[in-house]
Amino acid sequence: MTAVTSKPNEPRGARRKRETRSRLLKAAMTLMAVRGKDSVSINELTDAADVGFGSFYNHFKSKDDIYNALMAEVFNEFGIAIEEANKVNDDPADIISFAVQCVLLRSKVNPLWGQFLLRTAFSVETIVGGMGQYMLKDLERGVSEKRFVVSDPLMSFVSVGSTVMGAISIQHNLASQSEIVTALAEHAGYNVTNIPQRTAATVLQILGINEEEANVIASKPLLDVDFVALP
Repeated sequence: MTAVTSKPNEPRGARRKRETRSRLLKAAMTLMAVRGKDSVSINELTDAADVGFGSFYNHFKSKDDIYNALMAEVFNEFGIAIEEANKVNDDPADIISFAVQCVLLRSKVNPLWGQFLLRTAFSVETIVGGMGQYMLKDLERGVSEKRFVVSDPLMSFVSVGSTVMGAISIQHNLASQSEIVTALAEHAGYNVTNIPQRTAATVLQILGINEEEANVIASKPLLDVDFVALP
């Protein structure tokens, strides 16, 4: 979530209104990341945000409204930031690799963000108005430029999305139960290092790039992005 900062000469009422909205969004993200939108009531949101029940309707029309606002702030702003940073890349493979690694790294520094993404990954809202729209655009560009070779665009999109979500889940489990999960994984012979980079390489192979080139692309130094400060 974007931090709330005071604005010069901002009226007290405006500041309080903005802070209340921010608390409601933070509460929504925390609760919905764990339980999903449908299992959270407006009363629970206002209790978690420590604001009056009636205050909710000063900012949002309904639970769907706050959910859509949360999707826009959590994912759309992040997508815009990554897209802006990615402008220096011309190769669709570099663009996809960078975006995938950004998602994994952002999920690592902000586990709640990653958990919310896992919860909503294949919802209509995410595909149309969240992270999905950026992935689709990058995939379509790569296909149109014949950089990616895919026979079924829909299943390629699903495969890429599922790979990224699976990697986020593994990364989350490794972080939350690091000693146990890491020991079990290593005992089974699994390499649990460099997950963002390896995820990007796997995604590129799904899109038709050979393993050697995919590994080279995914190993390139990342653009300078502050994953903590991102929306």
